[in-house]
Amino acid sequence: METFKAHLDKFITINDEEFASIFSFFQILKVKKKENLMLEGDVCKCKYFVLEGCLRKFFVNEKGVEQTTEFAIENWWMSDTFAFEKQMKTSFNIQSVENSSILAIDFQSQELLFEKHPIMERYFRMVYQTAYAAAEKRIRYIYEMTKEEYYVHFSTLYPWFIQRIPQYLIASFLGFTPEYLSEIRAKLRS
Repeated sequence: METFKAHLDKFITINDEEFASIFSFFQILKVKKKENLMLEGDVCKCKYFVLEGCLRKFFVNEKGVEQTTEFAIENWWMSDTFAFEKQMKTSFNIQSVENSSILAIDFQSQELLFEKHPIMERYFRMVYQTAYAAAEKRIRYIYEMTKEEYYVHFSTLYPWFIQRIPQYLIASFLGFTPEYLSEIRAKLRS
């Protein structure tokens, strides 16, 4: 899996033999569009690395509306990190947005991976730091920007999401209704 090796190479230095061993701790999964990988109330058993495709993490709010909190495209990770690390029930769902090819690692395999390849702890620390910094920025944008500014910023920063992800999911991620997102898009086009 050259994609995964290239991704690891951005953070750590390993040789081909080490990579083959590291890769053996993962399972390759092919998932269909709208297939669920994790459901609210289940113990979070795995974390996922997207080789090809797109996943989303969401919860259902008290009004019964799905609220998307995160997307993962190629070379991105997804899990309920807290529930995974504590091996507890999750309050999120993970679903495939597109037909996807992903790597999965369960908690026990991750622990064995860390024992055999301690450098992978460094890798995951760096990945988590990057993800945490991105989450901090997103929180700031939510507070500082108008909804229109937030959409423009998001669509400028991630134009491939706008073309690739269904509008109702983008609206859910941004905290809008699909109708409100349509209004913003129409206003920006005129």
